[in-house]
Amino acid sequence: MSVPDFQRFMRPLLEVIDNLPEQELKVVTKKLIELFKLTEDDLREKIPSGRAFLFDNRLGWANTYLKKAGLIGSDRRAYLQRTKSGHEFLATHNGEIKISDLKKIPRFKDFHQAKGKESVDVEAESAVEEQTRSPEEIIFAAYEIVNRGLVSELLRIVKGCSPAFFEKLVVDLMIEMGYGGSRKEAGSALGKSGDGGIDGIINEDKLGLDTIYLQAKRWENTVPVKEIRDFAGSLMGRNARKGVFITTSDFPKSAHEFVSSIDRKIILIDGERLARLMIANNIGVNPREVFELKNVDNDYFEET
Repeated sequence: MSVPDFQRFMRPLLEVIDNLPEQELKVVTKKLIELFKLTEDDLREKIPSGRAFLFDNRLGWANTYLKKAGLIGSDRRAYLQRTKSGHEFLATHNGEIKISDLKKIPRFKDFHQAKGKESVDVEAESAVEEQTRSPEEIIFAAYEIVNRGLVSELLRIVKGCSPAFFEKLVVDLMIEMGYGGSRKEAGSALGKSGDGGIDGIINEDKLGLDTIYLQAKRWENTVPVKEIRDFAGSLMGRNARKGVFITTSDFPKSAHEFVSSIDRKIILIDGERLARLMIANNIGVNPREVFELKNVDNDYFEET
């Protein structure tokens, strides 16, 4: 069974701690894992950002919503206890607990309509109910939708650039990722070879302890595997061990199979990955909005 959506966690979470004065969170977590028959693979699944496990994220949001509704309380860190209201709610409510059920509780209504932004909050909550994902998952899903549009726009622009500008773009990206030493050294190395399937050579680190051979090509169609074989042959001819082939299009499956079968290390960067690397390293893009998701720093509140 896959990890349930966070609303499906709410009733079992309440039931596990009902009729108990207090329950340790890790004990509650173990019981819920057993109840939903979750596997190790299920527990290793992460949210889109990759920064948290899906199970922990969804259970955390279920816990937060029940606390905001006054159905769960906690006097000690990492412990849970159901409130009197929580016990009464279980006794009078049948079936799954959903956000729409919690909205009938005045203190929860105050929480989700806070600061006079009722229309925005109701819309956000409706999206959560419809998509069965936690608010954090919805944020990252929306972020990915925006990024996909940006990737498409970047590729359109890059494909229209001159070969010289594309080389400059590659230099800027490699330097921003920590390769190439200084900009002057990287700029003089790239685009100067031009023979034997090699477009340029760049330092792997600032000290120049190793070199990386580059092939940077603007392509519209899928790059033929022959191009990758020629590039690998050029590396062998120079006794080079590492290469990066960058394109604005994509690679066939045969190209990936080929590079995984040889003893040279060749990284294939297709158009989408190129655009995402540009976004991640702020090449050709500017931040438009910055949002920070923060957690309470429990260590700060530890009294010694």
